[in-house]
Amino acid sequence: MNFLAHLLLSGTPAITPNYEDVVVGNFAAEAVRGQAGLLAYAPAVQRGIRLHRFIDTFTDAHPAVRRTTARLREAGLGKWAGVVSDVAYDHLLARDFPQYHSNPAEPLPAFAQRMYALLHARRHELPERLQQMLHYMRQGDWLTGYAHPTGLEQALLGLSRRVPAAAVLATGAAAFQKELPTYEADFAEFWPELRAAVADYVFSLDKNN
Repeated sequence: MNFLAHLLLSGTPAITPNYEDVVVGNFAAEAVRGQAGLLAYAPAVQRGIRLHRFIDTFTDAHPAVRRTTARLREAGLGKWAGVVSDVAYDHLLARDFPQYHSNPAEPLPAFAQRMYALLHARRHELPERLQQMLHYMRQGDWLTGYAHPTGLEQALLGLSRRVPAAAVLATGAAAFQKELPTYEADFAEFWPELRAAVADYVFSLDKNN
């Protein structure tokens, strides 16, 4: 669910080898399952899928993220606490995007439109479910919308309506906003460590290839 984070961590056009392939793989990975699903893609796209999986594994194990999800669980989100954490962290990333983007000349709306154009041009490489979602993502400009509290609320409300037995997600934005400074501190601890881990992971791939 943390689409903005994954796209931003895919690298940069000027530096990252096969950048567009990595972006496509990182986005597609949300619906790519197992080794068979991975191997159905070209090696450069596989790199993006593997990166996505690394990011997810690192995120789920990070102490700051675990604190966030534990609080949200206690606030009544139960097993959906991780989903709220993912979307809410994207909200914080979008809200303070200039602070986190390596290119200060590219504001969030420009970054979002560049991502939509890239993914739309290669939409037929995406799993069908993500092709449909990309259509609505572009139409509603989700990535830019994440920057606003109402965007966070709408994203979780939409999920609560689409996912069976997930009605509690509709309360996720309010639960997150209620203890916002605490969650901001968790994210401020987590994000630099995630970026550093991704840089090390990519370096190790390049070194071994």
